Amino acid sequence: MSYTATVFKVMIASPGDVSAERAIVRELLSEWNTVHSDRAKTVLLPVGWETHSVPEMGDRPQAIINKQILLDCDLLVGVFWTRIGTATDQFASGTVEEIEEHIKTGKPAMLYFSAAPVIPDSIDPDQYEKLKLFKKSCQSRGLYASYTDLNDFRAQFYRQLQLNLNRDKFFQRTQQDDSVPEIVELPELPKLSKEAAFMLKECAADAQAVIMNVSFIGGQAIQVRGKNLIEDGNDRSRAIWTSALLELESLGYIEPMSAKRELFRVTRAGYDALDRLP
Repeated sequence: MSYTATVFKVMIASPGDVSAERAIVRELLSEWNTVHSDRAKTVLLPVGWETHSVPEMGDRPQAIINKQILLDCDLLVGVFWTRIGTATDQFASGTVEEIEEHIKTGKPAMLYFSAAPVIPDSIDPDQYEKLKLFKKSCQSRGLYASYTDLNDFRAQFYRQLQLNLNRDKFFQRTQQDDSVPEIVELPELPKLSKEAAFMLKECAADAQAVIMNVSFIGGQAIQVRGKNLIEDGNDRSRAIWTSALLELESLGYIEPMSAKRELFRVTRAGYDALDRLP
């Protein structure tokens, strides 16, 4: 049976290094709608520039996005990891501009900063320094949340979204009652060491999609995309990368291609896990 519902638009603001978190936000908004929208007569609609903006000329790009999308949004969810994004002429990035402009309206905003480990060489120092400055500026202006991995982010956002909808007066005008049923548990994302996650990503990105594991007199080599992961003469490095290889195999994410176990390839489960990694 059809019914009339209030639609709250939820702006997802983030730079490009947290695409997995953006997908989680959309997934959990959909889950909330499945469980609650019929009773609460409320729908949460995820909104982002990549899905809701249209071509338009006559102003700077971020100003057009603000006009087309941001101004009509009721809740903003901002997520950061190591990048702050591309600078605009007024703010450190388009993401920061979206957050600051939304906060000016007095509407609720939920900010999250990842504390997940990262390979140092993959960090842009300038981006990271600007992100730290923005994060510091937020400390005196409200509360933000930090999370350690994607499972932690899912759990926190799932719970805090419901608390926000129940507590913030902005949403109270549509609530039918005070009881909100528990949402069913969602499956956890794969938990991998940073070395195993790196190895899986590199292997999947290789045209050959193989990991080479070769032992020879005086040492061992584990290679992905032509790069040897084990430092020469470093037994600790050998132990770390050998453990990462065994970790992926024990989880069923890679499989040996021969009895000699010198070549490994990614399995279907490995590709599925890869889709859910940050």
